[in-house]
Amino acid sequence: MTSAPAPTERTEVVSGRLGDGVVSADRWRVVRDAHVDRIAARTDEHIARRMRQERHPVEDFLFTYYPFKPGQLKKWHPGPGVRLELADEQDRRYFDRRWYRIDAHGTTAEVDLESWRADRGDGAKFIASLLASTLHREANFGCFGIHEWAMVYRLSEDERRHQQVPLRLSPAETDAVVEGHRIQCSHHDAFRFFTEPARPLNTLQPSRSGMLDNEQPGCLHAGMDLYKWAMKISPIADSALVVDCFDLAADIRTLDMEASPYDLRGWGYGVVAVETAAGKAEYMRRQKEFSARAQSLRQRLLDALASAGIHPR
Repeated sequence: MTSAPAPTERTEVVSGRLGDGVVSADRWRVVRDAHVDRIAARTDEHIARRMRQERHPVEDFLFTYYPFKPGQLKKWHPGPGVRLELADEQDRRYFDRRWYRIDAHGTTAEVDLESWRADRGDGAKFIASLLASTLHREANFGCFGIHEWAMVYRLSEDERRHQQVPLRLSPAETDAVVEGHRIQCSHHDAFRFFTEPARPLNTLQPSRSGMLDNEQPGCLHAGMDLYKWAMKISPIADSALVVDCFDLAADIRTLDMEASPYDLRGWGYGVVAVETAAGKAEYMRRQKEFSARAQSLRQRLLDALASAGIHPR
């Protein structure tokens, strides 16, 4: 997950959007198996580390902060409006799960929009509203990742989250970076990890209830969260879209930690020294690239929700 992925266009060859009519079992199984292989490439190392009881300060985040397991990711979803041929009992067992409908003859399966909307419609409307409000808001690229520094501000070594990773600067120098910047974190779930002394230094006091008003497309954490929203609207987001959101979250996590106060060079990562002018320029360049990718994915998620009859409030 530390290397930059190929352009998202590569995913079109395994897209879950398989078109109109009934998709033959031979065809959809190929797409499903390709999806399983994609997920294995992204999760096998994490599973192996977990078996060895090893922790990774960067890559574990997508499996610990977000409540989705590799097995959930491996389940393939074609997206709404796609009818799939069920050629044998194994096919029928594969789609004998929540929010899928198998016809009376047991020959086709598709997403059961009616049951999904009954169970998840209200939450999905909030997600659609958040995605739309963020999509149309002006991006702010002036945070320079200081949120990660605010999460260790005035903490002792024993209090820091990643105790196996040293800081790049001394504790006093790290605190000085926080005190020397205008902190403007707009993301509630990042802000809630600020240390108590760092909270008053933020120009905003973002809350969960204020997400619709505060989240903006330049925010790295808002971009990472697209993976969360894609999984939460499952099976409405087809699996190709979910993996694209996962890949963006993984790439953003890399920048988030390379720009943090932690020294991850021993783990094979670079340094984006945001306490310097050159580091700020590098951070902003990459932040803008991720923001553009995130905006495209937001629109795709909104399109998927609209196809299921869910629109912003």
